[in-house]
Amino acid sequence: MYSFAFERPSSVADATKLAANGNARVLAGGQTLLASMKLRLANPEQLVDLGGIAELAGIKREGNAVVIGAMTRHADVAASADVKAAIPALAELAGGIGDRQVRAMGTIGGSVANNDPAACYPAALLALGATVTTTQRKIAADDFFQGMFATALKEGELITSVSFPVAKKAAYMKFKQPASRFALIGVFVAQTDSGVRVAVTGGGNGVFRHAGLEQALAKSFTPQAAAGVKVDASGLSSDLHASAEYRANLVSVMAQRAVAKALG
Repeated sequence: MYSFAFERPSSVADATKLAANGNARVLAGGQTLLASMKLRLANPEQLVDLGGIAELAGIKREGNAVVIGAMTRHADVAASADVKAAIPALAELAGGIGDRQVRAMGTIGGSVANNDPAACYPAALLALGATVTTTQRKIAADDFFQGMFATALKEGELITSVSFPVAKKAAYMKFKQPASRFALIGVFVAQTDSGVRVAVTGGGNGVFRHAGLEQALAKSFTPQAAAGVKVDASGLSSDLHASAEYRANLVSVMAQRAVAKALG
């Protein structure tokens, strides 16, 4: 690694000041950033570790929503009684991220801010219609994700929590890339108060909603309805792991399985 200054603030206010430095990077678990630094793909002059800010971690129920602090570990989301009771699909998603070491260190805020195109959490945010709360504002999931590793966050803006509305029915199905355990394709389906939402991760430059599946499932929330939707391969990724056509087929299959799972 290159040399860098290490800061561990104890408050959100101090972290915000430090993060405003254009040469600083925020450390919210480090599962991507530290690996990038080891490979010399990232060279920050300053690391701002959020691990010492107690107010950024924790899970609570607020009305018809579950609010998860940005520094809450994946393992804690997976084990949370509140999440299991309100949105079991979200707890299961968290329990399937990476391996045990990743789940013990990775955080929801770090995953969401990084916005890896094959990460699981973005699919949950988009399908459930979540809201990202930052040090400056509240951002709807539909407006937050803006492409590969790109989000609506401004320089120095930190995620403080994510609020997930409780869905009527929801499920997530992931076809894992066996080495990384990222989603080759992951599909999160949810029946919400505003209608059916379907989010796909692992398919392209970032998480996206699938309008065709949403329309079909709004009419009939069944695996058969999902099976009747032709998933277009154009625009999907094609690489050494899978062709675009293979990914398109996986979107259909994972959607069908997710609906079946949501129905119990």
